[in-house]
Amino acid sequence: MTLRLYNTLSRSKDELRPLDPTNVRMYVCGPTVYHFAHIGNARPVIVFDVLYRLLRHVYGADHVTYVRNITDVDDKINARAAERYPDMDPLKAIRKLTEETAAQFHKDIAALGVLPPSVEPRATDHIGEMKALCEALVKNGHAYVAEDHVLFDVPSMKDYGRLSGRSLEEMEAGARVEVAPYKKDAMDFVLWKPSKAGEPAWDSPCGIKTKGRPGWHIECSAMAGKHLGQVFDIHGGGIDLVFPHHENEVAQSRCAHGTAAMAQVWMHNGFLQVEGEKMSKSLGNFITIHQLLDGKDFGGSQWHGRVVRLAMMGTHYRQPIDWTVERLVQARSTLFEIADTLAGVEAEGGPNEDVVAALSDDLNTPSALSIVYGLLKSARRNEAARPGLRATLDFLGLYGGETRDELNVGFEAKAVDAAKVEGLVAARLAARKAKDFKESDRIRDELAGMGVSLKDAKDPKTGEIVTTWEVAR
Repeated sequence: MTLRLYNTLSRSKDELRPLDPTNVRMYVCGPTVYHFAHIGNARPVIVFDVLYRLLRHVYGADHVTYVRNITDVDDKINARAAERYPDMDPLKAIRKLTEETAAQFHKDIAALGVLPPSVEPRATDHIGEMKALCEALVKNGHAYVAEDHVLFDVPSMKDYGRLSGRSLEEMEAGARVEVAPYKKDAMDFVLWKPSKAGEPAWDSPCGIKTKGRPGWHIECSAMAGKHLGQVFDIHGGGIDLVFPHHENEVAQSRCAHGTAAMAQVWMHNGFLQVEGEKMSKSLGNFITIHQLLDGKDFGGSQWHGRVVRLAMMGTHYRQPIDWTVERLVQARSTLFEIADTLAGVEAEGGPNEDVVAALSDDLNTPSALSIVYGLLKSARRNEAARPGLRATLDFLGLYGGETRDELNVGFEAKAVDAAKVEGLVAARLAARKAKDFKESDRIRDELAGMGVSLKDAKDPKTGEIVTTWEVAR
């Protein structure tokens, strides 16, 4: 099977040709663990979990290495650790804070049906590798030491900016960078810097006597290099990371190792907004994964992790996504149907081939889900189709045997126009009797959008289909 992925580097949909098909390697930028992860952070976690599942299916579970890092040292972490544990050694304080926060992150994303990565390295466990990169870059003329800093010499790399598609002049004109007097060029970025009082600190590289700590970008180059090698297959993350983070990763890694590439394919998921607006604390619409799962501040209800996952998969990963209550209600209504249809059903065989083919075309989850909805309609009528549907949903991470009651946890009924619902239910039954299944399905979707879920059952006395309904939220 041919797997094609949109490559930010080439600006085209490229066939994935692993450097080593017995070990397909993928790196994804993970969380900075100082607070609860927000719903925007959940998007790359889910997107690249779907890709990880696909790679495991195509190449074999034992032939895929997925690395997702944890950033456990940066300014926000340092400040929060010092505030929370003022009497503790800074290194121990950031470790305590980040271990607590990482544990919460793992709990939250596990509820979203996310598989653990093959390796989950922490930045502070790779200080030695970061220092070695600094030494290599200074030695080969791509970095320099100035006032106890190690800085990357951007003009020394002729094709810097290739990933983001920007010229150096464009970047200089629009960049928000610190123009420090010790920089040779305004675009030069920090690989290592001296630590301030009260901050975590390590012995510095390159003959610097003052203790210091790494810059932001160097950590991912160090961790990717250690766990995946100098060149690997896929690097992923949010589109906001293309510049400067990923651009600088490319520069560090290629110039340190003398390679033509860091990763063959660069994948980036689109932005997330909430109810039509950019998510921000100032607008009061900043939502964490934990809040969704706990039922705080978004729709007034708890949302089961599978509901969040399905709602996220409904939009293609490269497109912006609008996070709305209606989106979650519709996803939950679909999962109600799945729960009713597959109760007690065990999986048989592998995932549906058409679903796999849709995902193999640049991870087209909307197309894959449209096929799943067709399979669900068939499975409602045909019991023999249910084990195959279960296998496909297991593959997608969309079903774990949850019952309707488990999916409904924490919800209160929403008032609807009962007469209107009854009218639509009757119209749907009439359409079914006329074998107008397109109209029947349209009405079902309209009801789902109103927060109403349906259940069809055969009357044992008359043999006719009887439909009952209930409010989804």
